[in-house]
Amino acid sequence: MEFFRFYSKDQLLSKTRLRKFETKLGERMHVVGNESLLEESLDDPSTRYILFGICEDIGVLANDGQPGCAHLWDSALAALCNLQSNDFLDGQEFLVLGHFDFSALRKLIETNAHDFEEMTAAYRHAVVRIDEAVEMLMKKIAASGKTPIILGGGQNNAYPLLKGAAKGLAKAGLIPLAQLNAVNLDPFNDYLPIEGRHHANPFRYAEEDGFLQKYCMLGTKESHLPQNVWMDIVKNPFIDMVSAEDIYVHEKRSFKQALAHAASFVDDGYTGVELDLRSLETGLAFTHPSGAVTVAQASQYLSYMGMAAQVAYVHLCEGNTNASYPDLAGKLVAEMLAEFVKAAENGEA
Repeated sequence: MEFFRFYSKDQLLSKTRLRKFETKLGERMHVVGNESLLEESLDDPSTRYILFGICEDIGVLANDGQPGCAHLWDSALAALCNLQSNDFLDGQEFLVLGHFDFSALRKLIETNAHDFEEMTAAYRHAVVRIDEAVEMLMKKIAASGKTPIILGGGQNNAYPLLKGAAKGLAKAGLIPLAQLNAVNLDPFNDYLPIEGRHHANPFRYAEEDGFLQKYCMLGTKESHLPQNVWMDIVKNPFIDMVSAEDIYVHEKRSFKQALAHAASFVDDGYTGVELDLRSLETGLAFTHPSGAVTVAQASQYLSYMGMAAQVAYVHLCEGNTNASYPDLAGKLVAEMLAEFVKAAENGEA
């Protein structure tokens, strides 16, 4: 597969700090090794969560955003490898495939583009190539009946993840039509108009192309909503929103009530669970925090969805590792991901 790097067991162990009398997740997680073994590995009944990374911030740059999310995968995987293997989370549930590396695309654009407009157009064209590569892998994983977990990159990848998962589930006969619901904990709406692919319009493209059935936004900031987008949301019965202001300012709903509302809205089918890490209130891991969600609440969100929703995939993105504490973003992601898997396995938040 173009742009993809499969991992060996030695690569996982190189990220794992081995200690006497302890067993870490990195020692227990499965790997594929190379592409020729992918289908065989996906058929292994002992693995239920297929983990891979997307190393790019081209989608962010395509919308004149700040880069930094291309390296979240490395930090998060290292942190995950060093969590303890125990009765709460063993590690053998995971199959770690590897990661997409799109750095060559970014380098090509920045070497050859003559001005800002040409560079922006090239970034948006490159996002289409990213879409194609991510969709292809996602379709294979979803068709296997396993739950994909994707870390890193920009929110632009929600489109190929949703599209690929929908196609894969339909191919496997698990859904009648290639359509999915989505829940997104995010201060931004990611539903901006079609103007070329970037990280702020994946759900608009998914809807336009017929792969998005229902979309629920949680924690969206009212100040980040363009009026035309807001009017589109109001008129569309298949889109719902619980704003950050509704939860934290006006207290129309508690955070737990907002989660229950979102789960109820998408309870009629498979759902992509999205978490934009800019929703977190912390300024330690992300250069421009825009959200009001605590780390505990983000963990609760993933845990609740793992229990209450029919999860098609989980996607954690937009974590900026260019901040003052680059390892913290990865550690937060690893801990939150662990809470999702424990809830999905045990059926309780």
